[in-house]
Amino acid sequence: MNNAEALLAAAREAAEQAHCPYSNFHVGAAVRCSDGTVVTGCNVENASYGLTICAERVSLFNCVAQGLQPLELAVSCVDAQNNTSLSSRMPCGACRQVMQELLPNNAIVHIDGVGQRRINQLLPEGFGLN
Repeated sequence: MNNAEALLAAAREAAEQAHCPYSNFHVGAAVRCSDGTVVTGCNVENASYGLTICAERVSLFNCVAQGLQPLELAVSCVDAQNNTSLSSRMPCGACRQVMQELLPNNAIVHIDGVGQRRINQLLPEGFGLN
């Protein structure tokens, strides 16, 4: 199993922990950090929908909280149907913005069932204060 496959497997496993009683859409994410550590996260829904947080942000925020430097990310929407458009597997805009902020400029994002994308492909001309 190569690094990308292992990272996607960790994301799929993380999806099993999702708290998604409203959407029943389990999502997991896994981040490989500069020291080789893999940090995972899952989506956590809330009855007040605005308080819901996506798996990608949970995993990246966990990296920051642990003092780790994220290098690449994998995301898996395990409940996405095989016959639906690829857009149901893609990270949302908020997650893309957080990825741009916390991952290196040329970071690869592995999207289960879609393939690999670089940050600038997911969020061209993204917002920044640099």
